[in-house]
Amino acid sequence: MTPNREDYLKLILELGGDRQKVSNKQIVTGLAVAPASVSEMITKLVKEGLVAHTPYQGVQLSETGLATASTLIRKHRLWEVFLVEHLGYSWNEVHDDAEVLEHVTSEKLAQRLSTYMADPQICPHGGMIPRAHETVHEKERQLLTDFAVGDTLRIARVLDERELLDYLVTLNIKLGAIYQITAISPDEGPITIQDTHGTEVAVSYKACSTIFVDQIKGAVD
Repeated sequence: MTPNREDYLKLILELGGDRQKVSNKQIVTGLAVAPASVSEMITKLVKEGLVAHTPYQGVQLSETGLATASTLIRKHRLWEVFLVEHLGYSWNEVHDDAEVLEHVTSEKLAQRLSTYMADPQICPHGGMIPRAHETVHEKERQLLTDFAVGDTLRIARVLDERELLDYLVTLNIKLGAIYQITAISPDEGPITIQDTHGTEVAVSYKACSTIFVDQIKGAVD
């Protein structure tokens, strides 16, 4: 399987494609590719039995696609943990190297790596790390774009995409941080959030649509 196909399967899984349909628009945003390219690849994945496609609704992983994507994500996320915890990488630096390493990692090496790190369960971006031969089933979470002004949220997971992560670093947005939505611009404009210290930052709608959050009842302290 080509790395390009693998990237599609991993992204579809990250977007919840194990349990629900993922739209072409979400894939375009996540991979930063042209809509025509996404349509072409989806056609190939359907023919190979890796996804099922429903017109105007999106794609969902087949059992084979889910198993393949889970194996890839396991190796990728294990390397991300290793790079961050043992080699001093930041969360926005790990993707490219982990992408290379996952393709040359055998199951034996992946298991040795997992054992060495005491079987980590979460990657630096908040994603689940399955055990060998298990499938990934991320906790169901809503996106930042699903909430309203006044809602208080904790950043729980973000898509593992270099451009997005670089952008979040420039805004000093971190996993586990708590924010309150203070303004929502119309027509898919920026969403303004305020941290617990009262600092506000405007986050692009595109980025907000790839940030998974947990809602917290009550205001930011």
